Amino acid sequence: MQADIFVKRRRSFSLFFLLLIVLTYLSMFITDFQLVKGFTSVAKAVEWGVTNFFPDAKAMEKLPDILSKLQETVLISVASTTTAAIFATFFAICGSKTTKVNGLLSAISRGIATVSRNIPVAAWALILLFSFGQSSITGFFALFFASFGFLTRAFIETIDEVSNSSVEALRATGAQFFPIIFQSVIPSSLPQMISWVLFEIETNIRSATLVGILTGTGIGFSFDLYYKSSNYSAASLVVMTIVLTVFVIEYLSNLIRRVIL
Repeated sequence: MQADIFVKRRRSFSLFFLLLIVLTYLSMFITDFQLVKGFTSVAKAVEWGVTNFFPDAKAMEKLPDILSKLQETVLISVASTTTAAIFATFFAICGSKTTKVNGLLSAISRGIATVSRNIPVAAWALILLFSFGQSSITGFFALFFASFGFLTRAFIETIDEVSNSSVEALRATGAQFFPIIFQSVIPSSLPQMISWVLFEIETNIRSATLVGILTGTGIGFSFDLYYKSSNYSAASLVVMTIVLTVFVIEYLSNLIRRVIL
């Protein structure tokens, strides 16, 4: 009996990998992708990057302006994420199965969060360009709406997972809705919710670069300007500052998570 189970598993894995190989070759055929040419292009790309894409002395003169744009990007990312977290908290409380007021309000909250989450941040930026033009407020709202959808879903799952038993215990004692929220739900869920906010700040700093290219603001605009003007040395310096900033933010986030969790 056990031998038959292993045979069925091997057969299932074999069929899965066979299907994966077929889909891969079919995709390569449809897109006219040449595997050999692709691998040889990697070597050429590395060679070009080593010879052209590195900061020189002239690019270092632009460092103060790059750091100023980077500061703008980081502040917009933090502001949009923290603002989204406040709104997401209210929607998560209404949408959670543990703390929902009624089924209709819960469905509306989850629906709004789902729509907001499933529209990419780049699409939000393009949509909002019609209303606010190329400005920092466009980038702020693009990051806000994308963060709001993600954090609402994350907060709902956190509340349902962490606060379920304590909420039931307080309800059994006759506690009302708001005491349950402020004495049980928020205190027990807050560490995990802060962790999600820190994660979204990291994500938004990366996303803000793309949003900046679309909205003409922040560090993304600097990269787009230097790259399109063939100033690859300055563009590479922008990339390095972004990467270094993400590493620093990630290190600080992990440090805070170890303290609060």
